[in-house]
Amino acid sequence: MQKGAFYTGVYRNAFAEAGYAGIEIENRIDEIFNALFYGGEDERIYHPAGADMGYIEDTGNHDVRTEGMSYGMMMCVQMNRKEEFDRLWKWARTYMYLEEGDNAGYFAWSCRTDGTKNASGAAPDGEEFFAMALFFAAHRFGNGEGIFDYEREAQNLLHTCIHKGEAGTAGRAMWDPENKLIRFVAELDFSDPSYHLPHFYELFGRWAKEEDRAFFMEAAAASRAYLKKACHPVTGLCAEYADFDGTPHVQENAKERHDWFYSDAYRTAANIALDYAWFAADEWEVEEAGRLQGFFCGHPEPDAWEGIFAVDGTRIDGKALHPVALLATCAQAGLITEGENAERCIRKLWETPLRTGARRYYDNCLYFFAFLALSGNYRIY
Repeated sequence: MQKGAFYTGVYRNAFAEAGYAGIEIENRIDEIFNALFYGGEDERIYHPAGADMGYIEDTGNHDVRTEGMSYGMMMCVQMNRKEEFDRLWKWARTYMYLEEGDNAGYFAWSCRTDGTKNASGAAPDGEEFFAMALFFAAHRFGNGEGIFDYEREAQNLLHTCIHKGEAGTAGRAMWDPENKLIRFVAELDFSDPSYHLPHFYELFGRWAKEEDRAFFMEAAAASRAYLKKACHPVTGLCAEYADFDGTPHVQENAKERHDWFYSDAYRTAANIALDYAWFAADEWEVEEAGRLQGFFCGHPEPDAWEGIFAVDGTRIDGKALHPVALLATCAQAGLITEGENAERCIRKLWETPLRTGARRYYDNCLYFFAFLALSGNYRIY
């Protein structure tokens, strides 16, 4: 059985396999990072704040989210950019960290750009990315003091995420203690398939506090099993929100539908690809990536990239809010697949520029992660 990069130290460069030159690939990655962090006002999503902080703006909602801040930190540690990493982490720790209430120890999922909290609740996808980026920073940059003791901060955060609510303490854990599945938010008992990062949990199972490691190893196995239930066996599509049995979660009287294949759900394919690339734990992941690429690359409607779909492939009226993000994650699935569909997706991504304008934040984050992954530069540190 194939072994993943965690065991071999070898990271596939799918762009090189498609014929792109090494220097061309590296230059493109540098260009994307510089555009996101230091480009023009219609490109950048990063903003320095004061002498030693900075934030990532959700340009569509004009706020700062734990999703974006933790994504920015992951980008920086992968690119060996310690100054920007520390600026983002200090901003998050200063303004987003919750000191009191049921969610104390978590991070407020949304703040204004001046640091004022918009919410007292937390979104688990931010916490898990914070923890992973911090571990990588500990190993790549070395631990510092206070909040820059990255490893201690990551371990404490993960400990809170799985133990909150025990022994009568306030709040709830971000992972269900019985089924080991990550919740959409701590207060609700359903999940979001795109939150499931078994490749992160495998590493948490080695680097978290010793008493927490077994839990995260079980969570990795639980998430891999869950994704098989959440992803449609023919189309490969999954819903944005799904119940613990994997079925699309329908919210009664909700203003928006989240039981369709829509924005959040795009990340699932990218996560599955990275899990297999790092750990190669389940051949189903290769099959799933191929199904998703086949659905879009083989779709009879050329504008399928801009569509909204039910998980069975039925097209829904309306247009996707983040078509570049969808393309990016389909291309990233090519990290673990081969053949015409994989190459077509990879080439389509290469030929597609960064998105500009108000909705660029989410698309371009996933775009950059896809470029890192497909070039062999999204690595374990």
